[in-house]
Order: sequence, then structure tokens, then C-alpha cells
Amino acid sequence: MKRRILLFLAAALAALPAAAQTYPNKPIRLIVPYQAGQGTDVAARLIAEPLGKALGQQIFVDNKPGAGGNIGTEAAAKSPTDGYTLLMGTVATQTMNEFLYASTGYDSEKDFAPIILVGMLPMVISANPEFPARTIPELIAAAKAQPDKINIALPSTTARIVYELFKQRAGAPLFGVPYKASATAMTETMGGQVPLIIDTATATRGHVQSGKLKALAITTLKSSELLPGVKSVAEQGIEGFEVTAWNAMYAPRGTPKDLVDRLNAELVKILAQPEIRQRLLQLGFEPTSSTPEQLATFEKQERAKWGPLIKAAGLKAD
Repeated sequence: MKRRILLFLAAALAALPAAAQTYPNKPIRLIVPYQAGQGTDVAARLIAEPLGKALGQQIFVDNKPGAGGNIGTEAAAKSPTDGYTLLMGTVATQTMNEFLYASTGYDSEKDFAPIILVGMLPMVISANPEFPARTIPELIAAAKAQPDKINIALPSTTARIVYELFKQRAGAPLFGVPYKASATAMTETMGGQVPLIIDTATATRGHVQSGKLKALAITTLKSSELLPGVKSVAEQGIEGFEVTAWNAMYAPRGTPKDLVDRLNAELVKILAQPEIRQRLLQLGFEPTSSTPEQLATFEKQERAKWGPLIKAAGLKAD
């Protein structure tokens, strides 16, 4: 009987996936579907180091920008389901792009296994210091005085959504200028080639603190500790205005659940560390956390929120 039990246990262990027994035994790739230096990239790199230490393997960030995040996200979707390729997804790649593009190259709901909601990134409407307006009412007045003459840089899908919603709700006829990357858009706004920009608090905060940009408003419902002294768009007269970007980590759908659960457990611990939370806050990033199931539910809610808005506005990718 004892020998029979031992044989049964040996067979059960042998039946376990090899990946589950040895994971990870080689470096892990974390795809960021945007250029280096953008908010998603900064957050990914900050988290990758402690996660690598916890797992005992290097996690290297692989930037694959283009097509509003679709190129890198598609690459992640088509990667092996062995836990060695992860994605730092965003509100755009997971819930907005499917309504903006004729084809993204992936299905955000069917092609990915949610791991964890990493954090929220408020958007900021900022200006070159020489631009006369200092508040949202002043910006609206300037736009109405020069319809479609005042350019505003839009370096992401979420920035475009903020722009379209603001133009619609405020009746401010600004002229949106799409950019492929945050860094270029920021450089040209600070250099005066473009007077205004919409970008994440992560990308904006340091430039505001240094005086190279001035923040006119943040897109949370109320003022945020991320940018003290800066009122929200809603607080400046556009009632209920709120658009918040977010980042979340995913694996390709089909990645073993035990690997997903292990990654979630390690990331929950990492995001709870005071030094990590403080560093993310300093970067303009509100850290959060979730189970894989909570992230899946949140993603569906976001898709239901943005899909109808994008369709109603008739928005399409450039």
C-alpha cells in the first residue's frame, strides 16, 4: 500500500507542467508598447527590478512603440504562453484602441490573461510658460478667440480622448496635433513649437516642477496630491470631467494559472512596499493593486465606458 501511494505521488508530480516546477529558469521579457521615457515605461522599469529579484531572474524591458501601442501589444499577444513574456498594458491598448482602429492585430479581452492593476495615471493639460492662459477658463477664452489656431500636442490615445472630450464639453476649438511619442511632444512644447500638451502626470510632473511647463489642470475629479496647487478640469467649471489613464500587467492568454497567480502574489507585495509606493507617487503615478479577476472586471467596465464615447464622437485613429 505504501509503495502504491509513493508511485501515485511520483506520477502526480511528473504530470505537473514542467514550467510550473522550474519557473523561472531564464530571463523574462516585459514588453512596453511605447517609447522609453514615457510614463508606462518608467513604471515598468521601476517594478521590473524588484520583481526580478523576487523571482530570481532578470526582467528586461523591451520597448516596442508604434500605432498607439498596438505594435508592442500584438507582439505580446502572439508570444509563447510560458510566462516568459509579459505586457505592461494601458487603458488605450486594452480598452480604447479596439474602437479607434479598424484592426489592432489582437483582441484585448481574448488574447490576454490579466495579472494585476498596477496604478492610475491622471492626465494633465499643460502649457509652455510663455503661453498667456493660466487656467481652464482662460484657455477656453483663448481658443474661442482663435478657433482651430491654437495647437495642442497629443502624444497618446488617452491624450486624444481627453482632447476630444474637453473640446466637446468646454466648446474649446483647439487644434489637436498627434505625436508618436511623449518625449518629442514634450520637447517641442517646452521649446515653444507647440504651446500646449496633454500627457500623463508621470511624464509632466518633473517639467512642471522645474518650471519648463505650467500645468493648467489635472483630469481627476478633484485636485491631486500628485500636483499640489493644480485644480482639476472639473473644479474649473467643466462639471464631472474625468479621464484617468492606467497601467496593468498581462500575460498572453493560455499562460498557466499558477504562473499568473505567482506573478500576482509577488507584485502585490512589491506594490505594497513603502519605498515603491513613494517612488511611484513621486513619478506622478498612483499605485494600486488587484487580483487577476478584479482586473478583468475593471477592464470590462472601462471598455463599456470608453467604447460608446469613442463611437458617439466618431473618433478614428489617424
